[in-house]
Amino acid sequence: MLVDGRSTTLITVADRGFQYGDGCFTTLEVRQGVPLFQERHLQRLQRDYTRLRIPFDQTAALHAELAAMAAEGGNGVLKVILTRGAGGRGYRCPEPPQPSRVLSFHPMPEYPTAWASAGVALHLCKTRLGINPALAGIKHLNRLEQILARAEWTDPDTPEGLLLDAQGCVTEGTMSNVFLVQGGVLTTPKLDRCGVAGVMREMVMELAAGMGLRVRQRRCRLADVYQADEVFLSNCLIGLWPVRRLGEHAWRPGPCFQRLHAAVANAKQEAAACAA
Repeated sequence: MLVDGRSTTLITVADRGFQYGDGCFTTLEVRQGVPLFQERHLQRLQRDYTRLRIPFDQTAALHAELAAMAAEGGNGVLKVILTRGAGGRGYRCPEPPQPSRVLSFHPMPEYPTAWASAGVALHLCKTRLGINPALAGIKHLNRLEQILARAEWTDPDTPEGLLLDAQGCVTEGTMSNVFLVQGGVLTTPKLDRCGVAGVMREMVMELAAGMGLRVRQRRCRLADVYQADEVFLSNCLIGLWPVRRLGEHAWRPGPCFQRLHAAVANAKQEAAACAA
């Protein structure tokens, strides 16, 4: 773990990331010392801290630390956190702010291989996401909604939950983005009111468009999910997981998922090979 370039597990309790969740983060898969899709992650991170008005100007140091930690770690997960830095009591931002950066390396989660082939069961979460366009799409440090949602179930065979917003629109999973396929059209919920715009979500839409699939973002209801021919999830660590069950509704991995799953696997292999 590195905190502002120092090897330590300690950060001041005055840091606004700890005090208020005032910051953002991204999580990269590392293969044989290569952080996959690094530029996409760093671009998303930059978009997020810019929208949060965090004046981060240590990109050179961040790039160097990320590369060094990935090379040393081998295979695993590299998490990058940026905060507004330390400040006094109260919500007013410190002047001038001195942003903090935290990098940490972790083992890759071990998921059953069947989840990527046969599919996963979804829990329909009771916790609803608040609507706030100012934070929509940002992977910020305030994740209490996801924590409360994930605490709703303990079944180890149900790895993910489906989140709706306060108006009942399907938004995302607790740790993933959601895709529906109906009539050959790939749909993912709009994230202009809440939710996290994942790096893998962006990639899937680009890959699908490159295959000639029609791709759209729109408001989705549970009825849309239940009527879909295919349902699957995405994030950068799991890649793609097909959904096999949500309540009494069941699906099988379909042709659209199969094509995109293969395309994502190829993209990961190419990213690791090109950077090696």
